[in-house]
Amino acid sequence: MTIPPKPPARPDKVSLWRYVRLFRDDILSAQPARLYRAWMAEFRTPFFRSFLLNQPDLVRTVLKDRPDDFPKSGRIGEGLRPLLGNSVFLTNGETWKRQRRIIDPAFEGGRLRETYPAMRAAAAAAVTRLQAQAGGAVEIEEITSHAAADVIFRTMFSIPIEHEVAAQVFARFRDYQRNQPILNLAAFLPLPAWAPRFHRRGTKRAARDIRALIETLTAERGAAIRAGTAPDDLVTKIMTTADPQTGETFDTAEMVDQVAIFFLAGHETSASALAWTLYLMALYPDWQDRVADEAAALEEEDGFAVMSRLKLSRDVFREALRLYPPVPMMVRTATCPERFRDRDVPVGAQLVLSPWHLHRHERLWDNPDGFDPARWQTENGKRCMRDAFIPFSAGPRVCTGAGFAMVEGPLLLSSFLRRFRFERVEGRDPVPVAHLTVRARDGIWLRIVSR
Repeated sequence: MTIPPKPPARPDKVSLWRYVRLFRDDILSAQPARLYRAWMAEFRTPFFRSFLLNQPDLVRTVLKDRPDDFPKSGRIGEGLRPLLGNSVFLTNGETWKRQRRIIDPAFEGGRLRETYPAMRAAAAAAVTRLQAQAGGAVEIEEITSHAAADVIFRTMFSIPIEHEVAAQVFARFRDYQRNQPILNLAAFLPLPAWAPRFHRRGTKRAARDIRALIETLTAERGAAIRAGTAPDDLVTKIMTTADPQTGETFDTAEMVDQVAIFFLAGHETSASALAWTLYLMALYPDWQDRVADEAAALEEEDGFAVMSRLKLSRDVFREALRLYPPVPMMVRTATCPERFRDRDVPVGAQLVLSPWHLHRHERLWDNPDGFDPARWQTENGKRCMRDAFIPFSAGPRVCTGAGFAMVEGPLLLSSFLRRFRFERVEGRDPVPVAHLTVRARDGIWLRIVSR
């Protein structure tokens, strides 16, 4: 049986400094194999204690039942702050709640239908670009990154990736990816707020350039809104939505923060998920053929209703999210003393929720490391979807774009497979690593063949 690639685990015991070096290189291979079976694991350092939680009821307690008692840890966000500022991804408490009250209406179910034509146009443009590369081997993450960025700009700003400013944002974001380490020093050391974070010079420069470009687009949209000429897209919806409790809207600086996280989350995570899905299709050609046959529905129907016919594509994409969740770990902080599984969890402890380990947990899933899209129709799959499947987090802090992603991913996948066959390149199977998201160490190389 062919098993999709999985990073090797580290020895169970290593020194703190060895762990830090491993962690900065790759979050996944820095973890011991026992985490795929443990319900809870404790890690102690001279600076903090952390607990990884895999037991479903504990995950539910932290993410769904008592989220205010377990706010997002500031440690993980330290490295992203130059780009994301005070965005909804990094905030907690009343600030975060206010931001979500303004943002969430733009991503409600009815809005997905309205953004679908822009997604469909981005998918068609991506297919056209791929036609020029058919017959050769390509690094597929570059393809999916371009397509996901195009979706973001078309749905948010009603402009294609070829637009001058959009192209500059995309280019500078790739620079940011190359310069951004997984974690800043402050993730490991309890630095005071005034202490410097020692961000790389290239990271700060790329973040500054991206934010300046986003500010240009946001200011232009503000002027269009005042003139009554703004398109009815996601940015217009967010900028014109007032907080129902205060009546306030985002000012330009706040909007720059939010657009930055929409681009990071909506582009980086979607590109990662789609790239791994295409690799899995090359690894399992029988499933690829079945999805390609189903994708004939795209030629029969143009509207949003076609998504209800792409059931196999949705299950395949969901299985890729299980095996290669774009965000491998989420970290919360205990604000009051707890006792989990007969262990004391002190105030300030870091609580790690790991989709990577939870999605492959040997005591929860049938065939946890195998690729099986049919699992979602089984009792085990349905139960685990409720209790152990959190690619977009869960509870009040669930990703606001989760529904958006579950339209975008299957749509792009079906559009690609309808026109092309994707094949493995001998000797170049990917090795998963976690940087900003779960990517491949040397890229994902696939051969594209026209159907």
